[in-house]
Amino acid sequence: MALNIADLFEHAVDAVPDRVAVICEERQVTYRELDERANRLAHHLAGLGVARDDHVGLYARNSIEAVETLLAAYKLRARVVNINYRYVERELRHMLGDADPVALVYDRQYAPLVAAVLPGAPLVRGAVAIDDGPADRETGAGGTGAGRTGVGGSAPGVPYDAALAAASPARDFGPRSNDDIYLLYTGGTTGYPKGVLWRQEDVWRTLGGGIDFISGQPLADEWVQSRNAASGPGLVRFCAAPLIHGSAQWTALAGLFSGDTVVLQRGFDPHDFWRQVVRHKVNVMVVIGDAMARPLIEALSEADYDASSVVAVSSNGGLFSPVVKDAVLAALPSVVVTDAIGSSETGFTGISFVSAGGQQLGGPTVRPGPHTIVLGDDGHPVGPGQTGRIARGGHVPLGYYKDAEKTAAMFATVDGERYVVPGDLARVEEDGSITLLGRGNTCVNTGGEKVFPEEVEAALKEHPDVFDALVLGIPDERLGQRVAAIVRPRDGASLDLADLEAVVRARVAGYKVPRTVWLADQIGRTPSGKPDYGWARRFADERLAAATTGG
Repeated sequence: MALNIADLFEHAVDAVPDRVAVICEERQVTYRELDERANRLAHHLAGLGVARDDHVGLYARNSIEAVETLLAAYKLRARVVNINYRYVERELRHMLGDADPVALVYDRQYAPLVAAVLPGAPLVRGAVAIDDGPADRETGAGGTGAGRTGVGGSAPGVPYDAALAAASPARDFGPRSNDDIYLLYTGGTTGYPKGVLWRQEDVWRTLGGGIDFISGQPLADEWVQSRNAASGPGLVRFCAAPLIHGSAQWTALAGLFSGDTVVLQRGFDPHDFWRQVVRHKVNVMVVIGDAMARPLIEALSEADYDASSVVAVSSNGGLFSPVVKDAVLAALPSVVVTDAIGSSETGFTGISFVSAGGQQLGGPTVRPGPHTIVLGDDGHPVGPGQTGRIARGGHVPLGYYKDAEKTAAMFATVDGERYVVPGDLARVEEDGSITLLGRGNTCVNTGGEKVFPEEVEAALKEHPDVFDALVLGIPDERLGQRVAAIVRPRDGASLDLADLEAVVRARVAGYKVPRTVWLADQIGRTPSGKPDYGWARRFADERLAAATTGG
């Protein structure tokens, strides 16, 4: 037995075998069924030669099969490569080359892309195609888009159901270790994604419930969560984000360790979300900031959904602006709302309990988690009122996959302790809390002043006619960079730019006010709702080029 993802899940299976484990759309499985199906897939993958430390690619939307793939790989002491299902051929080819998977599990709708790239991925020994049904929704964080693309022809590899039918359901795997590796590829919002390597004990202590997020106290042993599962009915947790995102993976895994029921959507649809809340009496909603919370609250206002079962709303992994937090509290006044910060490299670094009308200090202000500090340029912790890079000690990752140079740059040693320092900037407040300001590589340097996009985005969203916004720096001959904003107005609204400027100017310093504002029908975001700064840069470059040429 070990502090290992597969072991922790199997403890819950043994504690509550007949409880519903995962619900996705019209299907559900109990803990016993989920375990047996994951065992079957693990045996199939082992037959392909998948073994300890091998990589299994997961190129799929949310589904019960996606959860089974995660568990099957960990049962074999292998690692899962989370591949963005929006990737086009070039991006998928890059991922298969960088991550070195030896097997691939994918949604059948992506068969043409898989067929195109597999010949250039000689390490892949086999593929398994999930039958994702006759209808699929291509969704962004805020609504439903185009319908499913037809597959045509046969899908590479073995059909998922056939692979399971031919394999053993037995849980006859060997012992595992705390040192088995969990792999998580970053979102790649500012460049190509990087694979972060964690010991499974460390990532469990950081994200999976192995340390109490509020008190900082570690769990006594690997049985605490499953013992608690057996002592009560468990919660129903709705994971709104896709499982290609670390936040979603650990929402699901921590729920499964605790004997809870995990609800998933294949694609984010606000009205369907509330229908599932009503149907399954969801207790905890886990969302990714404004990109999910805002459309959810607007959908709740448009229809009479019974949300009385909800006791908590948790946001992490994205901007959760004051105006949206207030809207959540107004719509769900009896619910506990939390805002947590962290990253693929640090895991959990802080949490706050949200109250209506909370002060905006430039970003989310949280109580720091265990071993969380802020480092100045001199490599020493900063004091109240000072800004630096957020750092986390204690249980930290091993580094980046196949990148010794970036791994070395990611760590710092402070008073003999090793800290991971991913590049997020933060300020220490007078009461010891910390305010996350933003990623250093998205910070705008205008005339020597630093502007953090998240703060300006939150100010833009204070205008009642603004639905979404992204902020970035664009070239300026005098200032080096100037602040620019891409704004999506609310449907049917006629946004007055002078009024928008007045609203923003009342909330941030004048040098932070966007000097250039473009309106857009949609804002580019990742499937999890995080800002896609690559999209924003292309959007801005196209408009700057058109302005230069007079187009």
